[in-house]
Amino acid sequence: MSNVRHFGASGDGETDDTDAIRHALSDGDGVLDFPPGTYRITQTIEVPLADVGPCGIDGSSGAARILMTGAGPAFRLVGTHGGTGDPHSVKGNVYPVQRLPTVKNIEIEGAHAEADGIELVKTMQSVFEGILIRRCRHGIHLVERNRNVLISHCHLYHNTGAGVYLDGVNLHQINIAGSHISYNRLGGIRIERSEIRNLQITGNDIEYNNHASHETEPEPTAEIYVDVSEPGASVCEVTIASNTIQATSSCGGCNIRILETPGGEDLSPHLWAITGNIIGSQETNVHLTHCRGITITGNCIYSCTNRNLLIEDSHHLTLSGNTFRRHAPVYGMGVRMERSHDITMNGCTLYDEHESGQQSGASLLELVDCNRINITGCQFLDGIPCGIDAENCSNITISSCTIHDTREVPQSQHAVRFSGDGSGNLITTNSIGRMNDEPFSLAGSSGVKVQD
Repeated sequence: MSNVRHFGASGDGETDDTDAIRHALSDGDGVLDFPPGTYRITQTIEVPLADVGPCGIDGSSGAARILMTGAGPAFRLVGTHGGTGDPHSVKGNVYPVQRLPTVKNIEIEGAHAEADGIELVKTMQSVFEGILIRRCRHGIHLVERNRNVLISHCHLYHNTGAGVYLDGVNLHQINIAGSHISYNRLGGIRIERSEIRNLQITGNDIEYNNHASHETEPEPTAEIYVDVSEPGASVCEVTIASNTIQATSSCGGCNIRILETPGGEDLSPHLWAITGNIIGSQETNVHLTHCRGITITGNCIYSCTNRNLLIEDSHHLTLSGNTFRRHAPVYGMGVRMERSHDITMNGCTLYDEHESGQQSGASLLELVDCNRINITGCQFLDGIPCGIDAENCSNITISSCTIHDTREVPQSQHAVRFSGDGSGNLITTNSIGRMNDEPFSLAGSSGVKVQD
């Protein structure tokens, strides 16, 4: 292998090893081997894959560290792939010499305000395994175009930008698995101005990605932040599964935020599955704007200062088997849907387990200007002021639900309250009552039919 010390690198943390590493890259055998030590660099090590051939970067089982003291990425991997994931679209020398650029078992530390970890441009089948990137701006930064990216068993930690930043990139097939992505100021996984397909985020610990540990002013961000408001941007075919996604509450912050402003094309986020996650402790846990065709199932979503789940201007969503709760008196909880339609909510539990009641003063489930919402087989326990609150809604069906106030001193005003204009609303076969079996009221407009 191309042992960088054989090409003049010192690894003492003081000497500028930039030129020696570039020498090893141009004249070595394709694997940049870093023996234990700290390798100080002042400029980006650019890896032109079409010229240097198959390339790997190896840090001796994590014993080697790159100290980036200049602006830009420590390593920039640049390919020429302009096709898709289809093997027939791969041209030139992409498969013979560019495929599978691999970075593993190395630490990259930033020592400059604009230092990044690793940047990818037009790569094919890149792999990141066992790397630590900290105190940089962005950890792994993907731009322009990439295909088939694997990120696993990595630590992207305490960076001033994003842990994984998909930035104006056309990218299909990316897996982020088994990693710690935490304490990054602008988000754990951040997507902007991009066209993304086939993104899997699985089995990660994604936590505390906001301003709190950086002593800066708060700004809206999220553990997983997806902004497709730019023309032509879209993020579809996404799985977020079996992750721990937690934070500290921050102004405008979320655990998962999907933000879209509709334009002339229907590129709204769709074909998403969010399942089996622990999601909690932010201003809003999950915030969906202008989304469609999304399934949220089997999650434990807890403790917010605004809402557990906020849905705006969205349609054709399925919410199933989720638990919504709060675990400390300083937090609130609840689900709110605004200007949305064709949503099914079934088998969910919403309960406020603290005697002090909701801090936000919001009902457990709020519906505003909604149409064709089916709520079936759910439990709404100890809501204040109501279990379910609907305003200016039509064709809402509430069936086979349990809506109770179980506290010694009941605080709920109504089980279900309809207000404003509406028609075609149905309340049927529900269990409505207090712990002492004295019912509390249903409040409705002329558009509500009650069959309980």
